[in-house]
Amino acid sequence: MLRTGYRLLSRPLRTTTNHTARLLYSTAPPPPPAGSKTIPATFQVFNRETKRLQKERAASNTEQSRQVDYVKDEVAFRVVDRLLDIKREFNEVVELGSGCGHIAKHVDTDMMKKLIMCDTSETMLNRDRDVEYEVPVERRIVDEENLPFPENSLECVVSSLSMHWINDLPGAMIQIQRSLKPDGVFIAGLFGGDTLFELRTSLQLAEQEREGGISPRVSPMADSRDLGSLLSRAGFTLTTVDVDEVTVNYPSAIELMEDLRAMGESNAVINRRGLLKRDTMMAAAAIYKEMYGNEDGTVPATFQILYMIGWKPSPTQNKPLERGSAKHSLKDRLENEGSASTPKSE
Repeated sequence: MLRTGYRLLSRPLRTTTNHTARLLYSTAPPPPPAGSKTIPATFQVFNRETKRLQKERAASNTEQSRQVDYVKDEVAFRVVDRLLDIKREFNEVVELGSGCGHIAKHVDTDMMKKLIMCDTSETMLNRDRDVEYEVPVERRIVDEENLPFPENSLECVVSSLSMHWINDLPGAMIQIQRSLKPDGVFIAGLFGGDTLFELRTSLQLAEQEREGGISPRVSPMADSRDLGSLLSRAGFTLTTVDVDEVTVNYPSAIELMEDLRAMGESNAVINRRGLLKRDTMMAAAAIYKEMYGNEDGTVPATFQILYMIGWKPSPTQNKPLERGSAKHSLKDRLENEGSASTPKSE
C-alpha cells in the first residue's frame, strides 16, 4: 500500500554565527585484500561513532539545537498521527533514535502509559530533561543496531528520522520484529533517497566546475520501492509504506548546511572527505539559487520522508481465506451486473 503527500514549511528565523559551513562525504569502505577469507558480517556504510559525536556536539548548544527542531518535530507529528489510527492504548511504547524527545511532544495518556526514549547520544537524550511531557518518559542509551529488548516483550516500537543512519537496516528490522509481542506494531519515518536533491545537484555541479570532478557529499538513503520487501523479509505482515515530502525555504544554501550541522545530520559515511572548499561552497550556493531559487530570493530544500508500518504476525489477525474456498464466482457477479446495466433493444 502506497500513499503520497506534500507540505511546505518555512525555516524559522534565527541568529547564526559566521563560520565555514561543512558538508562531508565518503564512499563505502574498501574491499578486503585479494585472497582474504575475512568477510564482514555487515556492510559498513556509516560510522556510528561519528554520528554519535555529531549528535553530542549538536545537543551541547541547547539554544541553537532547539531552533532547528522544526523538521524533526514535523515528522514526529506525522508518525504520531499514524499511531493515532491504531485504536489501542499501549502500556509502553519504545522509541528508537528519539533524540531530545520529538515524539514525546505529541503523545498523551490516551495513547500510552509510558514512553521509553532510546538514543546513542546521552547529551541529546538529556537536552530537554527539564521539560515535562504529558506521558511519563524513561531515557535509555541504546544502539538501534544492537537492541537489548527480550523476544516478545514490546507492544509497539516507533522511530522518527533515525533509521536512515543504520548500516544493517534489514537486520535492525528483524531485531525489532523479534522484540515485539504477537500483534505488536512497528511504525517508522526516515529520510528517503530524494532528500536534499537540490543540494546534491548544486554541489556536484560546483565541484565539477571548480575542482574538475565530483564526489558524493550527501549520504545515501533508502528507496521507497525497497521498504515493503524489507518489512516482509523481516517477518512483518499487513505492511504499509507512505511517501511524503516536506519543503523548507532557506535564505540560501549556506543556512541550509548550517542547520543540517546544528541538527546533528552532517554526513557520517566512512572515509568521508574533509572540509568543503570555500570557493566550491560559494559556487554551489550560487548554482542552487539560480536553479531552484524562489521569486522572493529564498531557496527550497526538499526532505522526502518514507513512513512504514508493519505488524508482527498473530493468530488473532485477520487473514485471507484459502484459495478455492469462495462460495460465489466473481466472474458470474460481474457478468450479471454487466447484463443488468445493458439497455434492452426494442
